[in-house]
Parts: sequence; C-alpha cells; structure tokens
Amino acid sequence: MAPLAQPARRHIVPTNLSECMSNDRMREQLAFLAEIDALKTIVRQSPLADRSRRENSAEHSWHLAMFALVFADDATVDTARVIQMLLVHDIVEIDAGDTPIHGDHDRQAVAAREEAAADRLFGILPEDQAANLLALWQEFEAAQTPEARFAKALDRLQPLLLNTLTGGGTWAENGVSEADVLARYGPTIERGSTALWRHARTLVERHFADAGVDRG
Repeated sequence: MAPLAQPARRHIVPTNLSECMSNDRMREQLAFLAEIDALKTIVRQSPLADRSRRENSAEHSWHLAMFALVFADDATVDTARVIQMLLVHDIVEIDAGDTPIHGDHDRQAVAAREEAAADRLFGILPEDQAANLLALWQEFEAAQTPEARFAKALDRLQPLLLNTLTGGGTWAENGVSEADVLARYGPTIERGSTALWRHARTLVERHFADAGVDRG
C-alpha cells in the first residue's frame, strides 16, 4: 500500500518580507514555519471522530500533544520533551508521505525517504535549532528513552481511539481482526505505558465484541 500523501510544494518566505529582514536567523525560522504549513495537506487514513473526513498529519500531531498534556499526571517522563517530540515526529511526511500501519511496506525505503526529509526540512532552520529538532526526531524514531517510548505509545493510542469511536474506522476498511490490532498496537503502547495499554486493550476487546466481526 502506497503512502497516503499529496505532493507538497516548497514554501518560501515572501520576497517583500525576506528583503526587509536583516536578521538571518529569523528569516530562516520563518522559512521553516512557512514550509511546515504543508503538513496540513498530508491526509492520514484515520477518520475524525465525527466521520466527516480523514484527519491530516498536522491535526494528528496536535492531538497527540494534547494526549501527552492530559496524561502528564499519570506519566513518569518529561512531558515537555514528549510534547516536543510529538510536534516534530511527523514533519518528515511533508516530503516522505504518511505510511499507514495497515499494509506491507519496504521499511528500509521508508526510513531512507524519512531521513532525507528530516535532513532537508530541519536543515531550513538555523544550525543549532536544526540539530535540536533533528535530535528530537531521531530520539522518537529510535524509541530507546522513556520519553520516546511514551510518545510512541500515544502515537499508537490516538488512532486506536479514533477507530473505536468510528465503528472500526481503518480496521473495518482493511479487514483487520482483533488479533491483528492487539499485535500491531499492543507492544508499542505497552512498552510506553502498561496502564494505557490496559485501558486500550479493553477498548479494543469491547469494540470487536460489540461489532460481531472477526476477532482473529
């Protein structure tokens, strides 16, 4: 299954603004902020809870940041760092596109596209900020720190919640069984938070029991 993405055009700071700015650092920051507006054009598979349309990657990132904020009292991690990771984790999709969880993908090819995207997009920023945001993205991808594991857990939990709120969402569209859901979502969520996985597993089990579909 190919990534769900629309070609994103390169954004630049308007000429009149660029010409009147003597501050190179701010010019680079504005160029980056203009560029990442394109994240709003990357359509994901997950539906909105009201089923009116599919969410975009910018909405997904905002929602995840809110997940981290709301669950801050229950987490034993640096919530501010988790939120920072979640805000940058999908910026690479501007160039690389979204890669849905359901489907077979060439992981090496996906990783190569995303690494190239990270280098280009974060490289628009001043050098120090580029290095910091790239490090955040790499930490999220590696999933070795408690903060990254928690961020990864939320990244799985959010679409899981949306699917249970929309009659199965992408699970129903792709014929995904309960066993598949538990296998694809469970390890990542549980690794980040056993408490969140206990609740998430209950949501999954109730959904499939109520839906009366294949439980695998």
